[in-house]
Amino acid sequence: MREQFLANEPARERDHARQYEYLILTVNKGESLKEARRALVEHAEYGKWDLVRTRLYLGGSRKYWLRRRIMRVEATI
Repeated sequence: MREQFLANEPARERDHARQYEYLILTVNKGESLKEARRALVEHAEYGKWDLVRTRLYLGGSRKYWLRRRIMRVEATI
């Protein structure tokens, strides 16, 4: 199982409608779906990630796209 964070591009940083960060979880054919499901649940529960997209490829591998809103805190002082 491999996790990959997508870096924000300059075009996305200026776009106020897209204030998300993305995580891609890749599960190969021979790996357990039970472990993948457990990892997805942990990310959703503790990291506040939302499942956006799931892909099943011909070879049997799967990719899960997760996203969460970027919290920008502004100073009030």
